[in-house]
Amino acid sequence: MALDASQTGESKERKAGGFRAPQENFTQNHFLFGKILGLGSYSKVVKAKKKDTGEEYALKIMEKRHIVREKKVQYVKMERLILDQLEHPGVTRLYFTFQDSLCLYMGLECCNGGELFDQISRKGRLSLEEARFYAAEILDTLDYIHDEGLIHRDIKPENILFTSEGHVKIADYGSAKMLRPFTNGIITCDPNEKSSTFVGTAEYVAPEVLNSKPVSTSADMWALGCVLYQMLEGRPPFKAASEYLTFQKVMARDFVMPQHMPEVAKHLIDNLLNLVPEKRPDCKAVKEHPFFSGIKWEELWTSQPPPLSSSTETGDEWDLAQVGNSLEAFNLHESNSESGSSSTSPVSSPKANSGEDSSTSPSARRSPTPGTPSNLTDDCKSEQWQRFLGPGEKLIGCSLVKLYSRMTMKKHYLLLTDKPRLIIVDIKKLSLKQEFPLPKNPQELYVEVEDQSRFSVRTPNEIWHFEDLKRLAHSWREAIEKLQVETAKEPLDNRSSEVLVSGAPFQEGRAATVSLKEDDSDEVSAVSTSNNEHCSVQVGRKPDGKSHPISSVDTDHVTEKLDSAIQQERTC
Repeated sequence: MALDASQTGESKERKAGGFRAPQENFTQNHFLFGKILGLGSYSKVVKAKKKDTGEEYALKIMEKRHIVREKKVQYVKMERLILDQLEHPGVTRLYFTFQDSLCLYMGLECCNGGELFDQISRKGRLSLEEARFYAAEILDTLDYIHDEGLIHRDIKPENILFTSEGHVKIADYGSAKMLRPFTNGIITCDPNEKSSTFVGTAEYVAPEVLNSKPVSTSADMWALGCVLYQMLEGRPPFKAASEYLTFQKVMARDFVMPQHMPEVAKHLIDNLLNLVPEKRPDCKAVKEHPFFSGIKWEELWTSQPPPLSSSTETGDEWDLAQVGNSLEAFNLHESNSESGSSSTSPVSSPKANSGEDSSTSPSARRSPTPGTPSNLTDDCKSEQWQRFLGPGEKLIGCSLVKLYSRMTMKKHYLLLTDKPRLIIVDIKKLSLKQEFPLPKNPQELYVEVEDQSRFSVRTPNEIWHFEDLKRLAHSWREAIEKLQVETAKEPLDNRSSEVLVSGAPFQEGRAATVSLKEDDSDEVSAVSTSNNEHCSVQVGRKPDGKSHPISSVDTDHVTEKLDSAIQQERTC
């Protein structure tokens, strides 16, 4: 059974000082593990069942060395405290924590209804009644969160979960911003981070975030407007071919209201998507909007929600074959039998115990020798990939992979080109799903292989998790690293790339397109992603002939005319 906060019987009175969610002496052996629910840069969320009670949880597993390496110690501390403090039917509940020598664990409420994103995907778009009900529960939860002195900062359909009954739960507080100190008598988190720090997701981020201005609770209201639009239209209001172009649409408020959308919904969305944060209505004002006419707020969480569209996926949800070596990477070597017997052997799929000779199994026969990039070229000659390539661009490798996002795991084709970039292609529609330009600076790109199938591609701003279905993880790493070496050997003349810059007028930590020119001044041109201004910046060059990170930005050389080469690069 899935555990719901309303079913625990636990007193709502918090003890003076201390954690509501206890720090238990659990180990991995206390649980059965099911499918992966989500993946992050330093954590995994796995469905888990307590053996002695049968209660289900979403177990968040955070590897300690990754937390330290990714500099997330303060974020983990903050999320633990926030989840322990918040108590509302629309907030995912934290029930317990524990740790071992390798990992930290959070036992979170299991939301078996899935994500809002999945409901939109299955239905195309939601009915007005569905959108109104879900928006009302999101709004009521945000009203509570804001009153508690928090900005969520990452409201999006993937972070809106459902209970099995169909009520909303807002998840993922790792990006939340505290407007005042939080304490429970044991630990205290201070609001010392700049509220203008960039967090969030491109399609839902407020324009003030992109302009490096202080952010308030109105940023969540902008995101609510985007989510409401997506529920009624089936797609977000701001969507483009790249993150950069999406940012441009956001800052220009470039979106179209569909004709089929009810006027009352258009009016509310128009108010929420106001470029001026101070002019956006807050939660309490939005509750009075005619769009929510008929909503009985005092009875909202006890009323009957709209029926959920169920998943078409089949199979035993406690089958560890769905999890594979993801758990093994976190030392989760628990046997999955209901009898509770344990084992120290690695997690395996049913095939491993079926009596089939592993040396003659189909998977073994097709397993490549690690570090053989040629295996990635088997399907490169197919003409179906040419539509995704630019003039003169060559395909280095391609394969069928599973792409892990925060709460989903889907099959796609993964392409590697000499631009260099990774291209994600929808397996059913054979259409462009997403593309990732790879940094040309070797220090800004890292490929980590977990096993023969699973690998991650890390850059300063993002991390992507893949599982190659032909077990070519080592081949992907070797191919990408080889491409890095070849790219580094290119002449500096007229070479364009993406680098990280800091300082005005650039938004700190964002990418800017630059065109390197060989001359004595070591001066390069750049375009700020935050305001499109053309600036002169300085870049250090070493005797090895390679470009190196920009060390300063000269704001006195801001010009109005953009370099044509940079404009061309920006539109690619």
